[in-house]
Amino acid sequence: MASTIVRRNITSNLKKFPFFSSSRFSNNHLFNDEPSTTVSFHSQTAAAAGGGGGLPSYMRGAVYWEPNKPLTIEEFHIPRPKAGELLIKTKACGVCHSDLHVMKGEIPFTSPCVVGHEITGEVVEHGQNTDSKTIERLPVGSRVVGAFIMPCGNCSYCSKGHDDLCEAFFAYNRAKGTLYDGETRLFLRSSGKPVFMYSMGGLAEYCVVPANALAVLPSSMPYTESAILGCAVFTAYGAMAHAAEVRPGDSVAVIGTGGVGSSCLQIARAFGASDIIAVDVQDNKLEKAKTLGATHTINSAKEDPIEKILEITGGKGVDVAVEALGLPQTFAQCTQSVKDGGKAVMIGLAKAGSLGEVDINRLVRRKIKVIGSYGGRARQDLPKLIRLADTGIFDLGHAVTRKYTFEESGKAFQDLNEGKIVGRAVIEIV
Repeated sequence: MASTIVRRNITSNLKKFPFFSSSRFSNNHLFNDEPSTTVSFHSQTAAAAGGGGGLPSYMRGAVYWEPNKPLTIEEFHIPRPKAGELLIKTKACGVCHSDLHVMKGEIPFTSPCVVGHEITGEVVEHGQNTDSKTIERLPVGSRVVGAFIMPCGNCSYCSKGHDDLCEAFFAYNRAKGTLYDGETRLFLRSSGKPVFMYSMGGLAEYCVVPANALAVLPSSMPYTESAILGCAVFTAYGAMAHAAEVRPGDSVAVIGTGGVGSSCLQIARAFGASDIIAVDVQDNKLEKAKTLGATHTINSAKEDPIEKILEITGGKGVDVAVEALGLPQTFAQCTQSVKDGGKAVMIGLAKAGSLGEVDINRLVRRKIKVIGSYGGRARQDLPKLIRLADTGIFDLGHAVTRKYTFEESGKAFQDLNEGKIVGRAVIEIV
């Protein structure tokens, strides 16, 4: 085993932007501190030298070390799934603002970790003692999509079908960077040291995913474009179906038309919404929004979005407004854009500690509903989204506008940070 860490800076040509600077880390700097969360590990997991059934012994993954430092590609032992988990050979991984929030230190998360949480891939191994129904549903060789909210299937929320509130997912993955036995599946080849997982840690050549977060991807659907079903479309569907409960004829405003917001436009159209209003500050995104279902567009850098929405809706406001940016200003715009009895749905993550303001008297007197929504419900919703895309009702081809290679992962997140991506981008891992 090599005595030093094999590291290649995947953004060495991006010196002009400090978030993706080419500065390297010393080994002592990387590992002189223990992880911020106390987690136990079985030593044999880190020492496992090879995969099962002809798998390679090692793989590569993109690692986030600390805020505003470059991602690096590291070599790992092939991760090994446990009961109820599957090893996936990753084919594609979406580029999402949630990862970017973590990489910029805006949302605290245990590090070092492998980012990436909307994936497609191929099943290559089942964890030992995985039940026969899971193996029958997802045999080796299956093409799959993975949802970023990975339900345990057993907690009080999952037992009621509320996979989006899974207790284990938030207690272990989001709080500790592990799967639901309190352990990561990722260990560096050079040192055996643990690396944590943001969801499944999908920006890697292989990843371990709980079976409840996976659905079969038909052979008629491409790996690359279909990756966004696991977060961008999944989040939009959760907002529209469960939080907003959009009905035919409803008027809908979407504030922020990036990857998730633009997916909201398509879902609103699929649900039969009448007026679909896209709000953004970039004209190119608004032009794209027209192809995805928007009947009206508002550039909020040039005109007041609340006044314009009231004008479009005859002075009433919309039935549903969706905030997809996570900013205090747009939070307020969202609540002020809905009609009496309307729903303001918040899906944009914000910098930790951010607060939104709301007019309490209007909220009370006019029965305004402010609803948070993190995502869909994997076991119920992911198969539905696959069918919507496979039939062309949701247009994946128009939703995905940029593709990057695995080695260009850093550039992908730089472009996202600089607002250069219209719609959604996907990193291809072949």
